[in-house]
Amino acid sequence: MSLRLHDSATRSDRELVPLVPGRVSIYLCGATVQGAPHVGHLRSGIAFDVLARWLRRRGLEVTLVRNVTDIDDKILTKSTEAGVPWWAWAYRFEQEFTAAYDAVGVGRPTYEPRATGHVTEMVALVDRLVERGHAYRGEGANVYFDVRSFPEYGGLTRQLLENMSTLDEEEAGDKRDPRDFALWKTPKDGEPASAAWDTPYGRGRPGWHLECSAMAHRYLGESFDIHGGGIDLRFPHHENEVAQSRAAGYGFAQHWMHNAWVTVGGEKMSKSLGNSLVVSAVLERVPAVVLRFALGTVHYRSTVEFSEDSLAEATSTWERLSGFVTRAVERVGQVPAEEVTGRPISALPPAFVAAMDDDLNVSAALAAVHEQVRTGNNALTAGEDSVVWQAQLQVRSMLDVLGLDPLAAPWATAAGADDAAREALDVLVPVVLAERADARRTKDWARADALRDQLQAAGIIIEDSPDGARWQLGTRGGR
Repeated sequence: MSLRLHDSATRSDRELVPLVPGRVSIYLCGATVQGAPHVGHLRSGIAFDVLARWLRRRGLEVTLVRNVTDIDDKILTKSTEAGVPWWAWAYRFEQEFTAAYDAVGVGRPTYEPRATGHVTEMVALVDRLVERGHAYRGEGANVYFDVRSFPEYGGLTRQLLENMSTLDEEEAGDKRDPRDFALWKTPKDGEPASAAWDTPYGRGRPGWHLECSAMAHRYLGESFDIHGGGIDLRFPHHENEVAQSRAAGYGFAQHWMHNAWVTVGGEKMSKSLGNSLVVSAVLERVPAVVLRFALGTVHYRSTVEFSEDSLAEATSTWERLSGFVTRAVERVGQVPAEEVTGRPISALPPAFVAAMDDDLNVSAALAAVHEQVRTGNNALTAGEDSVVWQAQLQVRSMLDVLGLDPLAAPWATAAGADDAAREALDVLVPVVLAERADARRTKDWARADALRDQLQAAGIIIEDSPDGARWQLGTRGGR
């Protein structure tokens, strides 16, 4: 395989060599369902969706596990403040995350395990670490990982133990070292009794880091190919995962991939900064496909600056690409979906394949898409229908890898969701266009421009050509 991906552990691009030929196993850190998803939460989902799509296009079988953290301190605190059972609170926002992923076309993972469903596996891992001398009991039900017992601790993030922060862990007098982290935790005063489990160490609940190691082992085995997540998880979460998994004797992840943040005004999008943008609110004013385009066509290791300007640019580019597909279908018909999704990489433009194989370089891949669009548009003008057909096939096949084929779900479903409204537009818009054409013939340019602006304000894009004006649906306000 010639696919090279950046490995966060070695800080170098490495060829992906699956542990099992023909199969790739991926563990992706999913959501802590403490509240509604904001735009920043979608970044990793989209980035690893593109990875999975490219691997499958390369003929590989992909097993993708994305966990749900449905119990932690913040979930318990917020649910208590709201007067709602913690499990109901978690489930509500788990559903909102699922809806957000679905809206932007992120495929469902192979498995999506909840932390609360794998306590047995977590306790077994704690037992193993205690037996091997890497964990110890504190007060009550507390069990801690002994970072000094594992000489490789800090290797993932290349930090010396003495320089490490302990801000992620609460101060506790029963630790041997303030940098030791909790595997199992004694419930706090006031926490609901249902948020704890009986174990040989006492009644308690899991530490945050423990769950991912336990679930990765459960679904992917002792060693797997890729571990992914946001760059903010590298320390302490992923560092602690590596330590407890390898201390337990497991090979764990062979390759680490981390996506960069989404920023607003140069600051990381997060609830703590007060600049989070809830997905459901954003989708009330931004088409879901444009949101995916804005987040998914920037290299996964580069920061996405989320702004009105970036959304306007995404809107313009999307309308250019989808507009070509619409014109091509009108001219030569629709290429069957099975030809689009089944097109082998050997038949895709070499520049696109090279870009995707170069650590998922989506910017360079889009350049290849635009080149095919130019070819297709020239063929439309020249009346070369066979070239138009091939250009539609290539453009849609490449966009399919990026999750952006205009004629695939969910975009095709969204485009045809209201057939009655479309039929009404098919009657009304030509009337306005005819009036505009009359105004242009009589050189009433002010009237012609006013009619065009009215259509654009309604989200209807007008394209003038020697054969007359044609229209398509775009984004309201002409953005």
